[in-house]
Amino acid sequence: MRRNGGFTRRDLMRAAAALGGAAVFPARGAEPVRLGFTMSLTGGTAPNGKQLLASIELWRDDVNARGGLLGRPVQLVYYDDQSNPATVPGLYTKLLDVDKVDLVIGPYSTNMVAPAMPVLMQREMTTVSILALAANSRFHYPRYFSMIPAGPNPKTAFSSGFFTLAAAQNPRPKTVAIIAADAEFARNSADGARENAQSSGFSVVYDRTYPPSTVEFGSLMRAVQAASADLVYVASYPPDTVGIVRAANEVRLEPKMFGGTLIGLLATPFKMQLGPLANGIVNSVSFIPAPKFDFPGNRDLLRRYQARAQNAGVDPLGYSFVPFGYGAAQVLEQAVEATRGFDSGRIADYIRTHSFSTVLGNITFGADGEWSRERMVFTQFQNVTGNDLDQFRDAPKELIVAPEEYRSGELIYPYARARR
Repeated sequence: MRRNGGFTRRDLMRAAAALGGAAVFPARGAEPVRLGFTMSLTGGTAPNGKQLLASIELWRDDVNARGGLLGRPVQLVYYDDQSNPATVPGLYTKLLDVDKVDLVIGPYSTNMVAPAMPVLMQREMTTVSILALAANSRFHYPRYFSMIPAGPNPKTAFSSGFFTLAAAQNPRPKTVAIIAADAEFARNSADGARENAQSSGFSVVYDRTYPPSTVEFGSLMRAVQAASADLVYVASYPPDTVGIVRAANEVRLEPKMFGGTLIGLLATPFKMQLGPLANGIVNSVSFIPAPKFDFPGNRDLLRRYQARAQNAGVDPLGYSFVPFGYGAAQVLEQAVEATRGFDSGRIADYIRTHSFSTVLGNITFGADGEWSRERMVFTQFQNVTGNDLDQFRDAPKELIVAPEEYRSGELIYPYARARR
């Protein structure tokens, strides 16, 4: 028997057993399970992609510490998609045809998932995407699943709470302006906002998209101000969020409500950068640390991520992204273990018909691979007074204002009062 530092493998196993199973050893010489994906590690959505990579690495480490996946160590094979949808098809083709990965996950974000879908469909691969909005609504691919709490009506889920809150105010607002980046996710969010506005009886008086490359938002926000809408709904990406909020402040935009899906406000560095300028904004959020979201394993995951983040140059808190990367990998892990193999069809059939215990709670999937139950929340920044990190830790200055079952604070209305 091969020896390791003077001890046989059997000696090590006996020692582990004597310590109550403190160590688990994958089969010696087992071929690794290769999990492939792309991630935005540079470009506009890199602040979020870096968090997700760290979360998947934590999952890999946890699985390997337990003995691997089906007794084989997990190896990650990933490429930087540069936040550029044009790179994604070629990279997933490489993962499948050259790297010969056993499993795929992701990509992250609607903009990257949409161009990956034809490649995944052609190869009949199962995937669990991460925070992609309604990415399967055009494809209806049965081996696609989405780690995002948008539920069976994903396009409208990202704005429903915003308009529900608006409709409950007295006097009731009447008009809405919608602005969105001209890219997949923002367009889907804006489509849902139009539908919710119409069903809630609001009149859309201004509706524009802007190129994703836009860096100057003063003229756009002056046009929004000229429309004099009671509500302003924005669907933006991280760099856009900062520019739009700053421009709104410069032109002294003061509608009755201001917010939407400003993705930049999900990342801690952007919250710190904007500081008090975020006050009053109502934003859709997929996860926030709150008592009703304290699912088993979540707090420990965030603690370990935050310890790693201290010297890694990534988001120091990770609330809005880390649980989703880890949770997506958990779903794939449980399906592989249950089906005892890597057959994509069997894995998809299992995911479609079973419940999964994750750091985001128990999850089941429905039509188009979306969560069976919606769990989006809407928050409002209140009483932010500076740019320090601590006021964003555990979200004391970002309160859940909708829906009722998760509410942790009352909406300050109108927006001008919340800004003060």
